[in-house]
Amino acid sequence: MSVLETIEEFAATLPARRAVAGLDFGEKTIGVAVSDLSRSVATPLLTIRRVKFTDDAAALAKIITERQIAGLILGLPRNMDGSEGPRAQATRAFARNLSRLTPLPIGFWDERLSTVAATRALLEADTSRKRRAEVIDHVAAGYILQGVLDRMAHMTREAG
Repeated sequence: MSVLETIEEFAATLPARRAVAGLDFGEKTIGVAVSDLSRSVATPLLTIRRVKFTDDAAALAKIITERQIAGLILGLPRNMDGSEGPRAQATRAFARNLSRLTPLPIGFWDERLSTVAATRALLEADTSRKRRAEVIDHVAAGYILQGVLDRMAHMTREAG
């Protein structure tokens, strides 16, 4: 499968009743969140400490197999003006490399402010600084994935 640019294209490729994973791809970590089978709720799962691409891909492959994931969404870190800088280019390169190893559809979601929102939620929950550092990446992945799930639900309502 290929890397898809729109959520509409991504959603059209998904089989029914299978989970989707959201990834917050960073320089040192990859936050992972997964959806339920009906794709209505995103749940932060874990953070993968990045080593090298083959190890990172193997860790993701294990999650994909165990959770029977049907598609992957990567948060695309655009600049506030909507342009794409080095971090977005690195995310796209990771997606291209990953697409060579998996038949799953891979899509992108504008992740501007997802880490800010995740941090705010953790602060509101009175999470300690140490705990926030441990969970921020997969909580941000949850925000990214929930945005996609909400968009896909809205598309379904518009079509129905």
